[in-house]
Amino acid sequence: MRKPRTVARTALAAGTVLVLAACGGNPTSSTSGDDGGSESGPTAAEELYEELAGLSGQERRDRLVELAAEENGLNLYTSMTSDVADAVTEAFSDAFDIDVSVYRAGSETVLQRILQEQDAGFAGNDVVETNATELLALQQEGVMAPCIDQERVDLVPEAGQFDDWTATRFNLFSPSWNTNIISGDMVPTSWEDLADPKYDGQLSMELGDYDWYLTLYGYWQEQGKSDEEINQLFADMVDGAKLVKGHTVQAELMSAGEFGVTASNYTYIVQRAKADGAPVEVEPLVDPVIARPNGGSCMKTAENPATAMLFMDWMLTEGQDVIVEEQLTPAIDESGSLDGVSIIPVDTDALLNESDKWSAEYDELLSGGEVIAD
Repeated sequence: MRKPRTVARTALAAGTVLVLAACGGNPTSSTSGDDGGSESGPTAAEELYEELAGLSGQERRDRLVELAAEENGLNLYTSMTSDVADAVTEAFSDAFDIDVSVYRAGSETVLQRILQEQDAGFAGNDVVETNATELLALQQEGVMAPCIDQERVDLVPEAGQFDDWTATRFNLFSPSWNTNIISGDMVPTSWEDLADPKYDGQLSMELGDYDWYLTLYGYWQEQGKSDEEINQLFADMVDGAKLVKGHTVQAELMSAGEFGVTASNYTYIVQRAKADGAPVEVEPLVDPVIARPNGGSCMKTAENPATAMLFMDWMLTEGQDVIVEEQLTPAIDESGSLDGVSIIPVDTDALLNESDKWSAEYDELLSGGEVIAD
């Protein structure tokens, strides 16, 4: 059985030297050596965020642009897919003539790199933009600094309110299928359908989706199902399932006919594949759709704090248009894309306080499945 995905800083620190050797950005960058400033007072970046917190509107934008011009670009760590990251950073760079250095990887790898660099006293990134699961772990470590006044941002209710970071977009979980393999009565219309033996050998589950698992588990409890019934439903899903690491890889394999149905892929990945001609579908969406906020924050140790603050401001204004253009679900939904869609947000309280428990349970659940891509 695979190890539970927990944040173990002592284990992560062992790889620090290797990580720093591969780091981009300024090799002379360093923190104040005080674990993000928590023991010796605020960092220079935190002081700037506090200084500018009272500004709003055009006054705030003008001041941030002025200060950013005196800095050295932006170092962004993100788990956006490469095409989305390119679209976002190019639009930001074009708007302000700012160079952006991007480290892009899976969300777990982004988390590990940040923790390793923080332990080593290396200020590698100014901004992080990734999944709620990893942002909540970083929040517990106290390395981020809120640089957005969330009371002034018109986020949709599902985005939630978090101490150290702000939602910028959503990943929506819903079943999807290969239309060359699945049609008619085989198309799933409920989450319970995925436990049907007719999907044995055709259903794929993603190895890291314990946030989806814990939220669906809680939803079924609220609907009156017993733990025994819920556990049996999940066990029946895994029976005959093909397990894959990574939602993009999962969509590619489904498009190629390696299996017919995915349990919990991101809707935008499937919709983008469909737009590119792949024989895949995600609509009609299974009710309810499970939504996990993704977001971003400035770092306490940012070497370019005004640029970091400008980027986060931009992500929640003009950047939302780029998110929509890239077929993602924005956190500020002026277009009404979520209207009429029944949504339950991922249980972020459970992610924050019980992640070890749910990660271990999900790993145990999947231990009997067939891993075809890890």
